[in-house]
Amino acid sequence: MSEVHGNHHVAEPQRKPQALAHITEDGREHALDEHLREVGRIAAEFANAFTSEEWAKLAGVWHDVGKYAQDFQAMLQEARDANAHIEGQDDAPPGKKRRVDHSSAGAVLAMEQMPKTPGALAVALCIAGHHAGLANYKGGEGRSLDERLRETAGRLQAARAGGFAAEGQIVPPQLPELLSRGKQSKGCFELWTRMLFSALVDADFLDTEAFFDGERTEGRRGYATLSELKPRFDDYMARLTEDAVSSPVNRARAEVLSACRKAARGPAGVYSLTVPTGGGKTLAALAFALEHAEKHGQRRIIFGIPFTSIIEQTAAVYRAALGDEAVLEHHSSLDPATENARNRLASENWDAPVVVTTNVQLLESLFANRSSACRKLHRIAGSVLILDEAQTLPVGLLDPVLQVLRTLVADYGVTLVLCTATQPALGQREALPNGFEHVTEIIGDAPRLFTTLKRTRFEWPTNSPRSAPPTNPWHALAERLADETSVLAIVDRRQDAIDLTAALDEALDDDSAVHLSALMSPAHRSEVLSDIKARLKQGRPLRVVSTQLVEAGVDVDFPVVYRALAGLDALAQAAGRCNREGRLRAPDGSERLGRVVVFDAPRPPPRGLLRAGYEVTRALLANDASLDPTSPTTIDHYFRKLYFAQDKDTRRIEGMRQALQFREVARAFKIIDDGQSGIVIPYGDQGQRCVSDLERFGVSRFLLRRLQRFTVSVHKAAFEAWQREGCLENYQDQVFVLKPAFRHHYTLRFGLSPQPSIRYSPDSLMG
Repeated sequence: MSEVHGNHHVAEPQRKPQALAHITEDGREHALDEHLREVGRIAAEFANAFTSEEWAKLAGVWHDVGKYAQDFQAMLQEARDANAHIEGQDDAPPGKKRRVDHSSAGAVLAMEQMPKTPGALAVALCIAGHHAGLANYKGGEGRSLDERLRETAGRLQAARAGGFAAEGQIVPPQLPELLSRGKQSKGCFELWTRMLFSALVDADFLDTEAFFDGERTEGRRGYATLSELKPRFDDYMARLTEDAVSSPVNRARAEVLSACRKAARGPAGVYSLTVPTGGGKTLAALAFALEHAEKHGQRRIIFGIPFTSIIEQTAAVYRAALGDEAVLEHHSSLDPATENARNRLASENWDAPVVVTTNVQLLESLFANRSSACRKLHRIAGSVLILDEAQTLPVGLLDPVLQVLRTLVADYGVTLVLCTATQPALGQREALPNGFEHVTEIIGDAPRLFTTLKRTRFEWPTNSPRSAPPTNPWHALAERLADETSVLAIVDRRQDAIDLTAALDEALDDDSAVHLSALMSPAHRSEVLSDIKARLKQGRPLRVVSTQLVEAGVDVDFPVVYRALAGLDALAQAAGRCNREGRLRAPDGSERLGRVVVFDAPRPPPRGLLRAGYEVTRALLANDASLDPTSPTTIDHYFRKLYFAQDKDTRRIEGMRQALQFREVARAFKIIDDGQSGIVIPYGDQGQRCVSDLERFGVSRFLLRRLQRFTVSVHKAAFEAWQREGCLENYQDQVFVLKPAFRHHYTLRFGLSPQPSIRYSPDSLMG
């Protein structure tokens, strides 16, 4: 429209359309200025835990300024797709569609507004990577941030042409104290950048999720605080101890609990909790964490466990004490491997007060570069971090792990508890210069406690199954197991567990042999363990063959345990499944020790840490035929030899961290060399319902939590074989479900077959 003034037509000023951040498929619009404001606010709130609010706010209000550009707005209007704003990754496979670049503009802006300021580099890395992941600053594979800033300066110009206007040159915020001490290394700067990145991407995810879901969901809405949970726990423990019978074991557990509550009043720092298996360390560690968090204002308890097999058991213990809604289980097998709108929103952000997770999930996230994997990291600040079975920390990655853990304790308000019956020697010394400078042991006299709770004796290898006929190398051992009425046998490989169980079936004329391994889903394993415990309680004949998953805290109690020769820490953990409650009695009524029989398996443990521990044990055994793996002194000696003989940064990750090569660090830091992927098994009615919900509603964070109980983790090569044979249903490149036609590959006896075969279930060919 226009007005006529004399002979001139004067055009009315045209109002520019509002810039948008997102559009739903049904046309709802998310205003860009509102999105930037909210993400800045939420990110600042998250970064308060490590005194970096202003830096996180800048990252938030600048992260999407590139969306002001007209080409982005045109693409968004045309696509009307939740994935429209997701950019391709620098290392995306050939042919993957790339979107309009909207994240470079904010990175360029940060460097322009705060030249020569270290914090500008961190903000630029965070903004540039908030979809594609943190890039290398310079060098390495893929496009580095340095290259990207030089190549994409025009994106900021395009944003300004589209309506973005910065309010003059800003005064950079003051760097937090953790970076202003002068003595801090680039490794500290690298971790600070990750923490900022975490605050930014979690804020971005939450505000975006709120828009697409039509409601605000950020924060810990609905969760109790740790201060509110503590009275629940105290009431629970009072009831538990009131009902406990007086026995040496229960008196020792009460002593451990008392020591934990007393030590909790100490300063934040690094603690060790060295308790024999069966000494009640799971609940005692929680007692320490709740008391300590209340004293120091810490907001979360994170419990890291080496194996998915005992996450459910530990979480169940904590739920019984604190309530179902207070505890989050987070496994690694369903963590998103690709970036799209749905799985970014579904990724877990650890917003519960108590988190039970795997060490793989915890440690790999601390060295990751993908936004979905890093999202949770800011939640670690101001927490009590308990590493259960601390002896399983990967030796070849020990230096970078210890560097990051030390920084979390020094700069992020974290208290670390190393919790195990076989305490690794992680103190600073010549063989471990990056070890902890000071570790406070919670149990004042751990050796005395171990002597008090000694319940087993070891029998070292005499007869080896390697002398058995080659047609069945497990046959001789199976005959020995068949002679026992109640026995647990532990091996190192899943295939070994299958072979030994099959040999045992041949040696028996009943159904007393039970197989247990991680080829079974957690829901399935829970049922098998419940059956095992029921048979033990009833005194029925029982021979269980298991992989080492049963060693890490699984609450079973056998009079006899057979264990394949392994590291002393594994042997000590196996002993914890033998005479656990100290109930064995001789004919005269006196206490009797359980038997732990160590045998030579037909083949040694797999290469890596398991093989290294095995070799150190053989060397120690050659010098002392009466080794006691449950002795803290012996265990300390074992770990000193193990660490001294090993390279503790085999992939040179610390050098990459110093050079800010985030992508290279993420590729190099893998606890399991060939990785693992999850296959969902629709086990039982609940598993079927979960898969039905997946088919109806798609992937969500809450459904992923439910699916974890029905997921089997397999190595990369096996997973690729299952995919190649067409056995898996793919849901958004994130969840893979075993198809009905191939579900005969999952049996009640052994769980999932180690490898697929092209053979359909006869039932699937009917009708």
